[in-house]
Amino acid sequence: MDIKAYILKKAMAAKEGGRQLAKASSKEKNNALLKMADAIKKRKAELIKENKKDILMAEGKGLSKAMIDRLALNDRRINEMAQGLIEVAALPDPVGEVIKMRQRPNGMAVGKMRVPIGVIGIIYEARPNVTADATSLCLKAGNAVILRGGSEAINSNRAIVKILRDSAKSSGLHEDAITFIDIPEREAVMEMLKLEGIIDLIIPRGGEGLIRAVTENSRIPVLKHYKGVCHVFVDRAADLKMAEDICFNAKAQRPGTCNAMETMLVDKKIAKKFLPSMIKRFKAAGVALKGCPETMKIDKSLIPAKDEDFYREYLDLILNVRVVKDIDEAMEHIAKYSSSHSDTIVTENYEKAMRFLKEVDSSAVLVNASTRLNDGYQFGLGAEIGISTDKIHARGPMGLEELTCTKFIVLGDGQLRE
Repeated sequence: MDIKAYILKKAMAAKEGGRQLAKASSKEKNNALLKMADAIKKRKAELIKENKKDILMAEGKGLSKAMIDRLALNDRRINEMAQGLIEVAALPDPVGEVIKMRQRPNGMAVGKMRVPIGVIGIIYEARPNVTADATSLCLKAGNAVILRGGSEAINSNRAIVKILRDSAKSSGLHEDAITFIDIPEREAVMEMLKLEGIIDLIIPRGGEGLIRAVTENSRIPVLKHYKGVCHVFVDRAADLKMAEDICFNAKAQRPGTCNAMETMLVDKKIAKKFLPSMIKRFKAAGVALKGCPETMKIDKSLIPAKDEDFYREYLDLILNVRVVKDIDEAMEHIAKYSSSHSDTIVTENYEKAMRFLKEVDSSAVLVNASTRLNDGYQFGLGAEIGISTDKIHARGPMGLEELTCTKFIVLGDGQLRE
């Protein structure tokens, strides 16, 4: 069977699996998720054995230590994978929720009901845990999922998917609601992206190159963010100790994430007071600092920042520092350079805080809090399948509700159109 026929067959199977899954009760879905968690723990040795094949191939290809670390499965990561399934099972089921019912003058009631989107394609790289995470969220929201992981994790993903499908089947759910594309050719992804009307939504997870390639070639709606160029603005009315802690956390707590700060903006009125100790703290943590001309006047040891630096997502211990004259210049900078992901103001001034919330156009805008908090779990969603910077359907962390759509429902007693 050629790749085109193979992908079509897999997608049609997933569509049927999704149709059957949409009928499942919350109890049936939760029981399946708990059975999956138990099976993953019981079959740990099998997962580690398959994962070792991927590690050996990755080492043979000369992949970076960071990539191999993201790829690796061990007891702790497998237990975390299982725990994630248990936590999703405990979340409220959004499917079937009725919202916004209104009584019309003719007596009929019109409202909306949350329903599954249908078939969701997940295209992702490296981390095998995404296989279980994405499956759990899609299944709980009543969606079939087509998983296309990176070739570097194919043995690990294949083993995880087998456990998930076995558990779904033994729980009475349709196993094809969990479908895996187990061929590494790039053509497989291109064929997936053509299946408009069969696959309802594509969610790419990975680097900017992958996401742009998916978006440029897809005939199917895509939910994504390209990169996270995130800012913290320290206003002249900030509590400087709080500002220092927030900025340090936003950059140094985990710099390789999409919600880590890439540029720190500092009000000129407090720059000379704030920056020396802040710079010292960053340097002690190994952060390489790039400064604007005003920042360089305060500390000449910094690397001069270039204009293109302010567009960069470093995903590393590298930070741009710019002194701005006021909140207006800070928001102008954010409007020009931000990727509309996560942006924070640190201030004790209520009016400025409200202006920042209203005028900064990002998926999450924060006051006196680290950008690292833009996360489904931190926001109380329980889990997320990714963060979207799109403005249609979902924006920000995407939890279970964002994996549903709504349909209108009408309750009448014989009403007719006059």
